Amino acid sequence: MSHHPTITLRNLLPAVFADERQCHADSDIWLRDTVEFMQSTHYLIKAASGKGKSSLCAYLYGDRTDYTGNITVNGIDVSNLSTDRLVDLRRKHIAYLPQDLGLFPTLTALENIRLKNNLTSHKTDDEILGMLDTVGMAGLVDRPVAKLSLGQQQRVAIVRAMCQPFDILLLDEPVSHLDSNANLAVSRLIEKEASANNATLIVTSVGNDLALSRPVIMQL
Repeated sequence: MSHHPTITLRNLLPAVFADERQCHADSDIWLRDTVEFMQSTHYLIKAASGKGKSSLCAYLYGDRTDYTGNITVNGIDVSNLSTDRLVDLRRKHIAYLPQDLGLFPTLTALENIRLKNNLTSHKTDDEILGMLDTVGMAGLVDRPVAKLSLGQQQRVAIVRAMCQPFDILLLDEPVSHLDSNANLAVSRLIEKEASANNATLIVTSVGNDLALSRPVIMQL
């Protein structure tokens, strides 16, 4: 199978770093002539706090455009997409887990996931429950999210993120509150779903890394 780039960055730099260009000379991403994220390849982007990790995720998802340089996703420049085209890209191609998770605290774990899956019809209820079981959440599906720990909330949000079609899976610090056993269970589920979709997997970390099998490691 020939793999092709799903995301290409050219001379990318957050606007806030414009006066600190020399500080990013060692970055594998900022200010590089060309950075390509390839189909079916798994990437772990490691960064110290304040290096622009969440900004990068927001740029790739089309949430922010406060950068210089160029980003193309599936050959499309994301900086000036119409709302309709951006929505289409997100619904069919990019699954995203933001660091703030975006869960509804008064809804249960399962209700949060169903909110998205009802829009996409991507997973059956049995598949969702199986995913939750895989990450150790089987006994907590009916608990309101506000009564779950941060680590449990992360697992709910990870399952929810994958309840859609995608060829890019973008996860911002997905396991920052998980112990090693939960990390391993989550990692195996993520790798399984990413592989089933032949997807590009991009995961960020400031310390607690997702336990991927053979990631391409990049420094931000």
